[in-house]
Amino acid sequence: MTPARHPLATLLTATALAVALANPAHALPQRAGAAAAPARCTDGVDSRGDSSVDGREIAWEDSTAYDDARRHAVRAWTERARGLDRVRFRPDDSFSYADLEWTDTDRTDGKWHNTGAAWSGRPGTDVVFMNDAYLADGRRYGATRWRRIVAAHELGHALGFCHKSQDWYFTLMERGVTDLPADGRPTRQDVTNYRRLWG
Repeated sequence: MTPARHPLATLLTATALAVALANPAHALPQRAGAAAAPARCTDGVDSRGDSSVDGREIAWEDSTAYDDARRHAVRAWTERARGLDRVRFRPDDSFSYADLEWTDTDRTDGKWHNTGAAWSGRPGTDVVFMNDAYLADGRRYGATRWRRIVAAHELGHALGFCHKSQDWYFTLMERGVTDLPADGRPTRQDVTNYRRLWG
């Protein structure tokens, strides 16, 4: 049997519910730092679900010859002073599974034509392929600068960012490698997109 409620208490509860329903923005307290709507892309929108991030980190393992490029990419996407500190990167260890593997390939066929690197989301461990066919010494993009640029671009994909158009704004997530920032770092708009996706 339910105890009888005082009529004033019932009225106050009904009023509070009516106010909440009339103004959903105030119905529940908002979580501080909640991410805004993700940025649009040429082929969808940025997505946490289409990333290598597990919780708030990417545990990586390394089997690439391009360690300098990998280190640069991680530094570029973790610049605390620019607010790029929501996702942590750490090397994989014996107590966890890797979220992302850096490895090398040597291909020019099909989708690999003129492709310096590629991120591949997979069940289990995702992969960033660094392509020797274009990144090795003496090849088209076989210099430290280009390797760093493409590695940072691919790590952007691992963070959930899809391709943008240079017609919209200057970005590290443009498809064409020669259109990417020369320093291989996220642009101001990339930082904004990062905050929209990761809070």
